[in-house]
Amino acid sequence: MKRLIIMSAAALVLAGLTIVTGCDRKKSGEKSSPPAAGDPAPAATEGGVAPDFTVLGLDGKRVQLSSFRGKVVMVNFWATWCPPCKEEIPSMMKLNKSLEGKPFQMLAISIDDGGKDAVEKYFRSSGYSLPAYLDADGAVSRVYGTTGVPETFIVDRAGVIRKKIVGGMDWSSPDVLAYMNDLMTK
Repeated sequence: MKRLIIMSAAALVLAGLTIVTGCDRKKSGEKSSPPAAGDPAPAATEGGVAPDFTVLGLDGKRVQLSSFRGKVVMVNFWATWCPPCKEEIPSMMKLNKSLEGKPFQMLAISIDDGGKDAVEKYFRSSGYSLPAYLDADGAVSRVYGTTGVPETFIVDRAGVIRKKIVGGMDWSSPDVLAYMNDLMTK
């Protein structure tokens, strides 16, 4: 019972920490494009199995979400031109470092039209670094039904989406760390 109360409290805190601001899908002044004809309806909902995808990393290697079964995965959609995305990156770096060596994987998926060049330039100029991947054509973010950035999906060890967070947040808070650690024990 005590564990259930702690889990519920952690989930509420995680939801409560969310800042409900974010950036539209495109840079300021650009129009958002509607889903392409034939795109599947978004299938990423809390409690549902996370849609599988493959993305290209900055290192040139492809990774597939399903290859991380057995780990808690943080799938974060972001862009270099998005202020809330840039604000949450330092806390994402702290979270990633705190969970190093544990069954956890961060996938920071950039939707920048400039692809690899834009992301690498941003990391060089900011001094930041994340396990970054590319979704320049928007295929993965469309399947996940994102409406802007940042948007984050927390996927448990069995591949089920446990949380969807819209907007930026402090990923390094003790409550978030406790929530992630708890998911890793299940």
